Amino acid sequence: MISTSKITMRFSKTALFEDVSVKFVPGNRYGLIGANGCGKSTFMKILTGQLDPSEGEVVIGEGCTLGYLRQDHSAFDEYTILDTVCMGNPVLWKLHCEREMLYSKEELTDEENERCGHIEDEFGEAGGYTMESEAAALLVGLGFTEDLFGQSMTVLQGGFKLRILLAQVLFGKPDLLLLDEPTNHLDMESIEWLVDLLKRYTGMVITISHDRFFLNQVCTHIADLDYHEIRLFPGNYDDSTIASLEAREQQEKANKKIEKQANELKAFISRFSSNASKAKQATSRKKTLDKLEIKKFKASSRVSPFIRFNPKTRLGDKVIEATSISKSYDETIFKDFSITIGPEERVAIIGKNGIGKTTLLNTLCGQLKSDSGEIIFGETVQFSLFPQDASSMLDPKKPALEWLNRFSDADTPEVDLRSFMGKMLFKGQDVLKEIKVLSGGEKARLILSKMMMEGGNVLALDEPTNHLDLESIEALNYSLSLFPNTLIFVSHDHRFIATLATRILEITEDGIIDYPGTLDDYEAEKKKNA
Repeated sequence: MISTSKITMRFSKTALFEDVSVKFVPGNRYGLIGANGCGKSTFMKILTGQLDPSEGEVVIGEGCTLGYLRQDHSAFDEYTILDTVCMGNPVLWKLHCEREMLYSKEELTDEENERCGHIEDEFGEAGGYTMESEAAALLVGLGFTEDLFGQSMTVLQGGFKLRILLAQVLFGKPDLLLLDEPTNHLDMESIEWLVDLLKRYTGMVITISHDRFFLNQVCTHIADLDYHEIRLFPGNYDDSTIASLEAREQQEKANKKIEKQANELKAFISRFSSNASKAKQATSRKKTLDKLEIKKFKASSRVSPFIRFNPKTRLGDKVIEATSISKSYDETIFKDFSITIGPEERVAIIGKNGIGKTTLLNTLCGQLKSDSGEIIFGETVQFSLFPQDASSMLDPKKPALEWLNRFSDADTPEVDLRSFMGKMLFKGQDVLKEIKVLSGGEKARLILSKMMMEGGNVLALDEPTNHLDLESIEALNYSLSLFPNTLIFVSHDHRFIATLATRILEITEDGIIDYPGTLDDYEAEKKKNA
């Protein structure tokens, strides 16, 4: 078990959260959610002991061990895959390094000779003689072959690197597994693998995530960090959303009932306070009125941007017609691929990381030239693009307001532009920040702002949810559902794809599968044919 007692965290005079007392129970899997910047990662670092709170304490059950998966997936790039896993047991790894250091020396001091005798006992008792075989067994179970064990972590891509880091955490056999954004940069296949692993994990799990599918599949409880406090809800993300809304509605109804009662009491007191025969009743009602209390709602850290994509020009019947297109770099990405995309289609491009999803999207939108074949665009087509790499579009030295102004109408007053940016959650002087200091979420919202101003009649988006919080993802998801024209997008967000796509393009090692239907239908078809 792990719990907090009156935890408060302040930076300068600003409190991220105050007097947080919460108990996490063994056997449960908790999703820690909240708006960007509300303090989720800070709270998790306090749980792991990496940060000390301003006030309060963390209480960890006697003998309870913690395993922590960090956001930084490149932290072990200088180590081999096998060594990275072994480092999951810090005590054993320290003994291993000391033992290796001693035995590498040609001459030892008397003190070092004596230490050699003791270290063998400590190393053996800690499980050192079976360390590598146990780590290897764990790696084989996760789908890695023995020829990879001695290679550097740099040979792995995001999804497989995450598996190694999870293996590292699991190697320490923790009672409590803490995961900070574990689905970041994972493809759908890797996310589903992680979901399956966590469902079978017997220890307690606390995970931060903005992936709604992941939270719904994995979590038995939601820890909602909002209003500078944490509230626990049983169930998954959807359950907690419904419960939170219902609780607020009930309190609003209770407040209205209290307001009505208070108004009736005030009216009676005003009418009869000077009436001798009713004076006692008026006094009694005054006491009742004084006891009434309307619960005030704290200011939520959750805010949703206002996103709407309104095409400036009508889209004709012809949008994209690609014939026998191909693209290669060191290897063939796709070859002799033909497709016709119509004016109301919503095309999702899916596949493993690194397989060429971005390349296909950019080729279909004319951002990359095909090696062969041809692509013909309809005469009315006007693309509006969201790139995976924001730096390819943003000017880091420009203030956000100045950069965005390029895409507005020439006669747009600055006050209107500021108002527009306010709807996209840029407050006050935030609009004057240089783009290089903006967070990932702010950069994503700035590009979405650009797209809205452009008013393109065909939208192409490459991993648009990567840096957005749950509220912004929900807002984007809803706005795209309202968009009347062609939509082409790359995503690993299962729910995002499932709620938007009417056509699936999956890039595989054997070519591109073009499925004319929803993601759920496509997955059902694949299972049936497996």
